[in-house]
Amino acid sequence: METDTYGRVLLLDGKVQSAAFDEHIYHEALIHPAMVLHPHPQRVLLIGGGEGAGLRELLRYPQVEEIIMVDIDRQVVELCREHLGEWHQGAFDDPRVRLLFMDARRYLEDTAEQFDVIISDLTDPAEAGPSYLLFTRQFYETVKKRLVPGGILAVQGGGLSLDYMYVHGAVRNTLGRVFKIIRSYHTFIPSFDGSWGFLIASDLHDPLALDRAEVDRKLGPIADQLKFYDGETHEGLFRLPKNIRRALSENQTIIDDAHPVSVY
Repeated sequence: METDTYGRVLLLDGKVQSAAFDEHIYHEALIHPAMVLHPHPQRVLLIGGGEGAGLRELLRYPQVEEIIMVDIDRQVVELCREHLGEWHQGAFDDPRVRLLFMDARRYLEDTAEQFDVIISDLTDPAEAGPSYLLFTRQFYETVKKRLVPGGILAVQGGGLSLDYMYVHGAVRNTLGRVFKIIRSYHTFIPSFDGSWGFLIASDLHDPLALDRAEVDRKLGPIADQLKFYDGETHEGLFRLPKNIRRALSENQTIIDDAHPVSVY
């Protein structure tokens, strides 16, 4: 749909997923912290990401040799390919991209391929919804097997404000059962009308170990292409307010195949 404030907007099930006005904030925040954290990301798996903007950001890295994108909804991808050219900028047609339309959990369970970085860009894990089984402990155990040693997982983690952070806390706790290092980070997304959370998980690499100078050095010429993310932004993303840190520490929920959580 077209809006006065945010320009063209993608909605799924009546909820804003992406807006022309600020999609760069979301996608740069999702993609780049994990990519600069890895010393040399060559093979990347993108789960979801139908708009193609995640691919756009990943393709900025010349060392990336292959990106496999797995999305269950061919119709959404085809509609985005047609109507959201400003988002994907031709990324679907890049020779480094392999696009698969299937359930990502089944793909990861069946494949023997391994990746340096895996990006999970899915809708929230609503009970009985299409994404729920891609947020569970069992799923993250499968993800870990598909990461090379020292690999990094980045996850869209839902809202991270006091009135909407139950899901983020549950995802964080669940990742903590599988990976040694879990870091939450967040930024305000105007079209979402709130602070939005992301997570990085790894057994080796800690995004808090990167200072602004190192981030800018690793971005190199990519930095001039970005509107939102740089070294100074990186440091701010991972600084959570005291009340958010306390609320996260009090959340003990784990997402399991047999025990879904309610989004609300």
